[in-house]
Amino acid sequence: MLEKFRRAKAPEVKALHRARNEGTLPAPYSGVRPPFGPAIRADEKGIKIIAEFKRASPSKGDINLGLSPAEVASMYASGGASAISVLTERKYFKGDPAYLEEILSCGLPMLRKDFLVDPLQVVETAATPASALLVIVRMFADDSLLREMIESSYKAGLDPVVEVFDQIDLDRAKAAGARIIQVNNRDLDTLGIDMGRSLELISRKSGEEIWICASGINEPQDCARMADAGYDAVLVGTSIMASPDPKSKLEALVAGGRK
Repeated sequence: MLEKFRRAKAPEVKALHRARNEGTLPAPYSGVRPPFGPAIRADEKGIKIIAEFKRASPSKGDINLGLSPAEVASMYASGGASAISVLTERKYFKGDPAYLEEILSCGLPMLRKDFLVDPLQVVETAATPASALLVIVRMFADDSLLREMIESSYKAGLDPVVEVFDQIDLDRAKAAGARIIQVNNRDLDTLGIDMGRSLELISRKSGEEIWICASGINEPQDCARMADAGYDAVLVGTSIMASPDPKSKLEALVAGGRK
């Protein structure tokens, strides 16, 4: 699955290298980026919700295409989300980096969720109003490149959210300097969900790390369960976006994560 996504990104990465050689890489975003990490750290009120703008996925197909980015952002901001994850992958998720500009007005910190494999994609992200970007450990066979992605993100003023699927990924993430760790409960071969993965790996949380649980969060009790386990935040996409009333669904999830 990840190799399929990597191949889909290859033309974009090639274009970025061409732009670098021609001296036409985009300039860094000059506006203010709302801090991402502090916004999603659990506090005395409970766990935080990162609500995702997601138009499609390989497992679910099209999702509520009638809602515009601005409409969803407004619902998320008023519904209690602490941050917004924005799918920008074009081929399989019908995303676009331009959505980051359209969602900016809601004022919440944004995570650019995509399949990033090259440091020039960090430069590309730094030219947008995103506050964070996704770094998937399994996209990198080379630990030095994984570390470079993480370090270059921080240097660019972005929080890298480092995604893991198992203990091996987690060891690599920690060794590479990850401070925000996201556990994905989805099996990439079957596309099934195993929530036990999050419950197992959270025992490795340490220090000032911020941990996010992703995939399989559907009901308020799921938020409560992950809050009790020690997660700072949950990332929720399909169950909110596919709801007939996304704002009410989000409000219920927020309430479920409160102490």
